[in-house]
Amino acid sequence: MPQRPNVVAILVDDMGYGDFGVFSDGSSQTPTLDRLVSESVCLSQHYSASCVCAPARAAFLTGRYPHRTGAIDTLEGRGLDRLALKEVTMADLLKSAGYVTGLIGKWHLGSFDPRYHPNARGFDEFVGFRGGWQDYYDWRLDYNGAYHRSDGRYLTDLFTDEAVQFITRHRREPFFLHLTYNAPHSPFQAPEEDIGPFRETGKFTRGVSTIYGMLLRMDKGLDRILDVLEREGLEENTILLFTSDNGPQFSGQGEMCTVRFNCGYNGAKGSVYEGGIRLPLVLRWPAGLEGGRGYHDLVHFNDWLPTLLAAAGVEAPQDAVLDGHSVWTILRGEGDPLDIPRFWQWNRYTPLVTCNAAMRDGPWKLVRPRIVEAMRVSPEDLAMDRALKYQPELYTDICRDPEPEREVPLPPPPELYNIDRDPLERHDLAQAEPERAARMLRQLETWFESVEAERRSIDDQA
Repeated sequence: MPQRPNVVAILVDDMGYGDFGVFSDGSSQTPTLDRLVSESVCLSQHYSASCVCAPARAAFLTGRYPHRTGAIDTLEGRGLDRLALKEVTMADLLKSAGYVTGLIGKWHLGSFDPRYHPNARGFDEFVGFRGGWQDYYDWRLDYNGAYHRSDGRYLTDLFTDEAVQFITRHRREPFFLHLTYNAPHSPFQAPEEDIGPFRETGKFTRGVSTIYGMLLRMDKGLDRILDVLEREGLEENTILLFTSDNGPQFSGQGEMCTVRFNCGYNGAKGSVYEGGIRLPLVLRWPAGLEGGRGYHDLVHFNDWLPTLLAAAGVEAPQDAVLDGHSVWTILRGEGDPLDIPRFWQWNRYTPLVTCNAAMRDGPWKLVRPRIVEAMRVSPEDLAMDRALKYQPELYTDICRDPEPEREVPLPPPPELYNIDRDPLERHDLAQAEPERAARMLRQLETWFESVEAERRSIDDQA
């Protein structure tokens, strides 16, 4: 029996559609990624499960909507990023099927309590950090529970080094490597040699130039990953997936402004408009999937657990309710596209269906816009978030204080778009299609009630 395919799933952080060199206006430079796009199946209508990090990662690893898993926000200090202990991960399932499993990079699904450590969630090996971000030079990393301080290496390079070593070490057995680069997430830091070419053009702010430098450095790491797969004779039988967790972060002012080209999509990280959740994905498996082509129907983060299991010949869990569906045979051209509704929602602290929520039904997309008051984080929680990165020894448990009080005004009316005809979400059709808008709103509210009921039933607190 042929050896099962290796799986390398690369998930980068806050990389937007326009950050891929092949899709940019000539701004970003990602030559290795561009080559990978040309060799792979490239999904053009691919959606994250969330517009921010932790919830998206939870869905990718479980095949379930983030709310069901408990990972609803990025505030690790409050435990709102925790992946509930009842959840079964992709690593759990592949490990049970005989794969050696490794996570290198960002976890962000539980920073405290050993029960939430990656080694307890299916990963045999872990090198990375458990929170939402880390300094690229002054880092503190977890090596299977032991902490190492910075040795001077740029963090992206270190993650590449570790990934190359993992692949080399396990070249004779089936492996699942989840490589989660934190680039180009803040803090915006990169070697000057990678920033310089973008600054010299005079086209970009210091912030954008730095982000493009971060991406260029990551792209060089990707080249090393592809090279070691080829050198070790693993390229043909390795499924390689590359995407981002959510859209680009647009922030800052003046020279540190990070607003940049994103193919004209509305919104960015933190928004359920297309710019916050729509991301390219490339999938390459030379031995099992015809490459060099596009796939243009909707696929969701929830779909990757059942899809990768199907490709690897591993059964999906029978006792778990998955929101995702395998698209493996569809990607091979052997079935019809999925035609099911998809949903999104995110705000700070307790979720609100009236804020920053959306659903897709065929070409139609309903959006409940953001409510500013529901998107704010208290100064105390922001300070804790930063201190956790630079002074982690100050904290031994999540903050269990009540969440900050807030007054949330009445929401703006829902918006309706036809994404096939209006992918940039310029024309709100809610008034022209009131019955459709009302029906989709009811569907969104019903979905939200269901997933929130499951979230509220989670009992993981020690």
